[in-house]
Amino acid sequence: MCGLLGIINSGPVAQDIYDGLVTLQHRGQDACGMMTYDGKFRIRKSLGLVRDVFHTRHMRNLTGCVGIGHTRYSTIGSGGADDAQPFLGQSPFGVMLAHNGNVFNSPALKKELFEKDHRLINSECDAEIILHLFTKSLSRQNIDILKPEHIWKAVKSVQERAKGAYSVCAYIAGYGMVAFRDPHGIRPLRFGERKSGLSIDYIFASESVSLHLLGFKLVRDVSAGEAIFIDEKTREVHSKVITQKTHTPCIFEHIYFARPDSVLDKISVYKTRIRMGKSVVKKIKKANIDFDVVMPVPDSSRTAALAIAEELGVKYREGLIKNRYIGRTFIMPGQEVRKKSIKYKLNPMKLEINGKKILLVDDSIVRGNTSKKIIEVMREAGAKEIHFVSYAPPVKFPCLYGIDIPTRQELIASDVTVEEVRKFINADSLIYGDINDVKKDCLTGNPKLKDMCMACFDGDYKTGDIDEKTLQKNAEARRTQRSCGVVEEKLDDEEADDQLNLV
Repeated sequence: MCGLLGIINSGPVAQDIYDGLVTLQHRGQDACGMMTYDGKFRIRKSLGLVRDVFHTRHMRNLTGCVGIGHTRYSTIGSGGADDAQPFLGQSPFGVMLAHNGNVFNSPALKKELFEKDHRLINSECDAEIILHLFTKSLSRQNIDILKPEHIWKAVKSVQERAKGAYSVCAYIAGYGMVAFRDPHGIRPLRFGERKSGLSIDYIFASESVSLHLLGFKLVRDVSAGEAIFIDEKTREVHSKVITQKTHTPCIFEHIYFARPDSVLDKISVYKTRIRMGKSVVKKIKKANIDFDVVMPVPDSSRTAALAIAEELGVKYREGLIKNRYIGRTFIMPGQEVRKKSIKYKLNPMKLEINGKKILLVDDSIVRGNTSKKIIEVMREAGAKEIHFVSYAPPVKFPCLYGIDIPTRQELIASDVTVEEVRKFINADSLIYGDINDVKKDCLTGNPKLKDMCMACFDGDYKTGDIDEKTLQKNAEARRTQRSCGVVEEKLDDEEADDQLNLV
């Protein structure tokens, strides 16, 4: 899961992209990058958070009125600086590109591009593979003047060969910006505009919060399988649905990843989490458990916890205080780092916990380590009983579409009972959300949608082409990348200056 942002401005674009990336920081904390164009491509990307990677000296050099920004959460590659986005393709014209998602047939495409097309992929990031597929198609069309139909062919080439989930934003030097989604629209991408004097600025972003902060008006979502091209000179907007399949956006965006103030595919994340909270109340009542107070595991579960407390007529209290300078533990690279960070991410408020029977609400249980540690610290703070509620159903299957859960062995609920999960996390009782209720709660927000991707819950991979052999190959590839990957330290100031490339 990553954060993606592309802007065509009437004036300098770097500050807008920086501000937009801050709103998307929750979508990726491994690395971030920005590339702008002013007749030359100018790039700054490195490991770390947005606030740490971009300093005044970098921003001054990121000149131009068009640019792309990215926050990275690695699901392919070792997570090093070489895999940070955006990427640049020198020919034809010069193309910069970034994406959010996961292309699960990347190893095969990388080998094919090298052996058949003599194109070297210099990183382990699938965005570079998408870039080569896109530019390869443009190169073969013998273009004198680039037209929208040339771009549609290039996008179609990507959609036909790249298997998985992806939202892409690219800029073609001197011509304009193109954005497109995979045929099922699994990863989100929003399109907006802003009046700027006599001209209009345009934006593509993973979440609507970026548009609101920067003063852009939402035009619409980029549709599943659609490409939108903005002519840089005329500011004319061209669009076409290249490959049309059933639109099945990722349900985990609404459960965990997206900010509650975002709207994705016309579905309010906040309203969806309220509905999920109310739906799980049926199972809480059926369990016939006794508790004094409802508490959330901050931050994503707050909305559902409030709805649960309201529906049950029980007190809502904050019992865990989050250190906001610690990253989201679920998306931290490497299990040992994840375990360590849990210890100082959340601090229990003994005043609210001691002697209480607590209904503890979280969005999901993936590996189980976070839940177990949270319950441990709450018991140390004096909790009398802890009844754990996950408003998501059990996560049982690997995700090949952009969430870093590539092996069944990492998923605690993949092959054990609910009772066994309860024992592992040491809760007095454990209640999961119902899979049909969760799906209904999302689809209620947009009646035109008929389905969603819930592969991590039900094993139904919407793109097809995924069998047991594919799952095993991807699990092996990920294990190899983790064991061989070099954890790079953030660069000091002098080294950071050297990384500002003017291409």
